[in-house]
Amino acid sequence: MISKLFNALVLIAALTCAGPAIAQTVANNNADISGAGTTKALRTAAPFLIGETLVYEGKISKFLPGIAVADLTFEVKDAPDGENYLVNVEARSKGTLLKLFRYSFLQRVASTFGGRDLRAIQTLKHDVQKDRVRDSQAVFDYGERRVTFVETDPNEPMRPPRKIASEIDDSAQDMISSLYNMRLMPLEVGKTFSMSVSDSGLVYLIPVKVTAKERQKTVFGKVMCFRVEPEIFGPGRLIENDGSMVIWVTDDARRIPVRALVDASVGKIEIKLRSAKNLKGAPDKTPKRK
Repeated sequence: MISKLFNALVLIAALTCAGPAIAQTVANNNADISGAGTTKALRTAAPFLIGETLVYEGKISKFLPGIAVADLTFEVKDAPDGENYLVNVEARSKGTLLKLFRYSFLQRVASTFGGRDLRAIQTLKHDVQKDRVRDSQAVFDYGERRVTFVETDPNEPMRPPRKIASEIDDSAQDMISSLYNMRLMPLEVGKTFSMSVSDSGLVYLIPVKVTAKERQKTVFGKVMCFRVEPEIFGPGRLIENDGSMVIWVTDDARRIPVRALVDASVGKIEIKLRSAKNLKGAPDKTPKRK
């Protein structure tokens, strides 16, 4: 349960149907709609740069005050083909989690998505939960309108792989690509969206509400943020248990997620941005150590 919750926060996405927003962003920048011209225009318009790195700290609280249990890192890179984006994400448990709950996890995810349209292309995942290890690949085929997920156990190479295939639409997202799509969205208080997001070969329709603007204390100082509430809990949802999730995203051109809060049966899990570097149009923000 704890790993599933952190998975939802690590892949902090599922926020909104961004395809129309991307198209409008490109159009507003007078983009050529063919080939590399579109890629260049989108990269010019995008609120993130190659090299942007966001580092978060996760805390959990129930009977005790919030204790740090995980570090999360997102890094934007060029895909090997030079045309698409590659975002590497790592979630690693801290010693406190092992000491208190006798539980540890490590999750590395590499999400490749389009340099012209930001739709998901491939998701690679290495997932370690205590002694359980799984490697997986999800491939998005828009000609066949299908995502195919294959999971293997590297500790048991003779074990048959687990395979799942699901139908997708023309602007499918994985959890990570949807985060970077969201950062192009024209968010407004009162808006409600829904998005089809694939995770582990399954496809989830996630309603999302932009419920308020609130000032948050962040590494950038006190800034105004949109309060975004994706409905990831409940029957047929990403997490079938009871709970709620809130994400705060900066009300500026960069749309940086600075805080997320999950309230679930295991307690409250909070993730806050701890440092950021290679930001577009702004200096790096890393708190000074006291």
